[in-house]
Amino acid sequence: MNRYAEHNDITDSEAMRKVIFERIEDQFDIFLYEKAFGEYENSANLYTLTEAKAILGIE
Repeated sequence: MNRYAEHNDITDSEAMRKVIFERIEDQFDIFLYEKAFGEYENSANLYTLTEAKAILGIE
């Protein structure tokens, strides 16, 4: 921890705070991913790329 803080020119407490917030952010990202993936799996409106292009009128 000390080396990391020194290398980044920050205090030990700033380094610890940074690590904690990054961990919280990672956990929140995982939560959002799992929620979105669950909604995707339960969706009745799944289309292939070809079907979606046809619906949207994209070549």
